[in-house]
Amino acid sequence: MTTMKFSRADLPDGFLFGAATAAYQIEGQAFGGAGPCHWDSFAATGGNVVNGEDGARACEHYLRYEEDLDLVRNAHMEGYRFSTNWSRVFPHGPGVPNAEGLDFYDRLVDAMMARDLQPFCTLYHWELPQWMSDMGGWRNPDVTHHFADFAELIGERLGDRLSHIATINEPWCVSYLSHFIGVHAPGLRDIRATARSMHFVLLAHGRAMERLRGCGLDNLGIVLNQEWFEPIDATPESARAVAIANGIHNDWFLGGVFDGAYPEIVLEGLGPHMPDGWQDEMTVISAPIDWLGVNYYSRGIMSADRTPGAMWPHVSHQRGSLPRTQMDWEIYPDGLYGTLKRIADTYSATTPIYITENGMASDDAVVNGSVIDDIRLDYLNDHIMAVVRAAQDGVPMKGYFAWSLLDNFEWSFGYEKRFGLVHVDYDTMKRTPKASYIAIQRALA
Repeated sequence: MTTMKFSRADLPDGFLFGAATAAYQIEGQAFGGAGPCHWDSFAATGGNVVNGEDGARACEHYLRYEEDLDLVRNAHMEGYRFSTNWSRVFPHGPGVPNAEGLDFYDRLVDAMMARDLQPFCTLYHWELPQWMSDMGGWRNPDVTHHFADFAELIGERLGDRLSHIATINEPWCVSYLSHFIGVHAPGLRDIRATARSMHFVLLAHGRAMERLRGCGLDNLGIVLNQEWFEPIDATPESARAVAIANGIHNDWFLGGVFDGAYPEIVLEGLGPHMPDGWQDEMTVISAPIDWLGVNYYSRGIMSADRTPGAMWPHVSHQRGSLPRTQMDWEIYPDGLYGTLKRIADTYSATTPIYITENGMASDDAVVNGSVIDDIRLDYLNDHIMAVVRAAQDGVPMKGYFAWSLLDNFEWSFGYEKRFGLVHVDYDTMKRTPKASYIAIQRALA
């Protein structure tokens, strides 16, 4: 049996270890009075999701959450990162919430507390209610007020038991990936929609922070997905491509939250499409956070895109030579170390950082009752040791959440890509801990 390279002794004092999930990916949208969300309509549109799959059943976590939380506890983890499904709480519009949905999150958090698990709640992990999508979704400034109402309700209902609250998961995905690249719901390719959503997603974060502070809550943060960018060569053009990629993917969100400023290199493209008066809202966006969540998976190798008529931002991803995951992402743990050092050196040397997602997809199968996933074991080992190295070099690292506890609905990839520490048979819903789960269990014992 392969083992983890790290032990408790390698981790900083008080370092929290956990596993992460997200509502739409595991709960089952068909249960508990959830309303339709924009992922339902996106998935129902042919060609958007592998095999036309959706989150209707997912992992039936809505029905099986006790079993799933036992898996977290039995791995000797201290924390569980979950998300609340906005379309479950406000299924058909603003106003009166769905009591069944709120009761579920009450039971879920109470079940965490009963197992001595710290509940790390992410308010929004992409399941925009269809009623909000019909109003223009993240392109409409009204979304910032409706989201703040949702945040306040969750804060009032669950806040006394939540150890940490993140407002929004991966705003780059909510905005740029979904409105410019177009591979996530709502599937747009529109520069104006991109500029507005990139601003409004951060304004929603800021307004939610105001409401949560008004509830007397602390330990509030946001979760940003970060990618490590490198130039393909030493030319000034490639260096500029890296600066643009960093600006769009990393610095727009870090700069907005920490400095109240967007990178000029990105505003060169998005500026003409920004909503009127956006500068006046940067104070709300940059209100202090108590912690930062960092999601990291891979690196990008960048070059200038000189194709005639190429679309802004005029940069291209090039293919690197490192081993790759089932998602076709390069495995590059040094990029996690570099990312953490970059955040501490450039934005905040004191804000506590949690790795809120890190993991890999592989084509896992149950053979004779067990799942051998040595490549994931190596991946987790190397990335956790990168976190340890960052902590040793002064980055205020406070915890690590593996993505993900369970194999689940992987958005536009459907159920094909398996990120879980625990294998899920989607016909029977049987959970089978993989070798990586068992190795973590032993390392944390």
